[in-house]
Amino acid sequence: MATMIPVSELRDPERGEPLELSADGQAVVSVTTGKSWPITDEIPRFVSSEHLESFGLQWNRYEVAHDDEDRATFEAKTGLYLGELRGLRVLDAGCGGGRYSKVVGEAGGRVIGADHTTAVNKASKLCEHLPNASFVQADLKHLPFEPASFDFVFSIGVMHHDADTKAVFDAVARMVKQGGRMSVWLYRRNQFWQEWLNDFARKRTTKMGPEKLEKWCRVGAFLGGLPVVNKVVNKVFNFSAHPNWENRVCDTFDWYAPQYQYHHTVDELCTWYREAGFDQLRVLPPEKKGRMYRWSYESNLLIGSGVNVQGRKI
Repeated sequence: MATMIPVSELRDPERGEPLELSADGQAVVSVTTGKSWPITDEIPRFVSSEHLESFGLQWNRYEVAHDDEDRATFEAKTGLYLGELRGLRVLDAGCGGGRYSKVVGEAGGRVIGADHTTAVNKASKLCEHLPNASFVQADLKHLPFEPASFDFVFSIGVMHHDADTKAVFDAVARMVKQGGRMSVWLYRRNQFWQEWLNDFARKRTTKMGPEKLEKWCRVGAFLGGLPVVNKVVNKVFNFSAHPNWENRVCDTFDWYAPQYQYHHTVDELCTWYREAGFDQLRVLPPEKKGRMYRWSYESNLLIGSGVNVQGRKI
């Protein structure tokens, strides 16, 4: 497992007060109220293990980390080169299985990954070779850290799965130091007919149990591997076209399983940044190239594409 975060870096997620290690070393405890949170496998747990487990299923079951691809995706979706990370204190807000935490740690950043689910177990194992990587299981709206304590914060494809995307954004934004930067990637709002069809499908898939839904996602993963189908049908119903089978299943599950899934615009996200005290906003371009892809992207026809912005905290 990865190295446990020093207790001195943790705070009561509700009151913001310091914590200390319990006498038996099995929990962190508020120094003022005595409330405690368990530590298992070197991970402090600030939420119950059973919460939102549909999120954790795909990250714990499938192997989706691919080093070269993950490094390229990280740079594209954060606007930061790997060489800029060395020595920075970095928060991966919604780390999932930890593939981008691994990228940061291997580039020399001091990374702390936070996720609401037991996917942090997978993340910790993935980063067990990195003494500069630690993880907590926590609600992103109630992070157990000192505000304004991170040089760089990023969140890739996570905030839109909460009942209130902006509330998550605001809570995470408070973690950025003055002069620090934050990058956020959210699902992009598509054409009205695509949004309607997606809502129609998800009203059914979100009522399925994880095991039943996974079977349907395997069908979607098969379709995503067919060159013609994944370029045409994928404009109607979303399924992953990733070249790797396990990634296709995992990505498709991640689309249809969550209870909440909100889509946003670039203008909306930029407004949130400004309201949270950020300037020097950069709207980051999509990772993929090609004339047809860019036309589809700019026409809001690519289901599952994102709005992606980096900003500096004033």
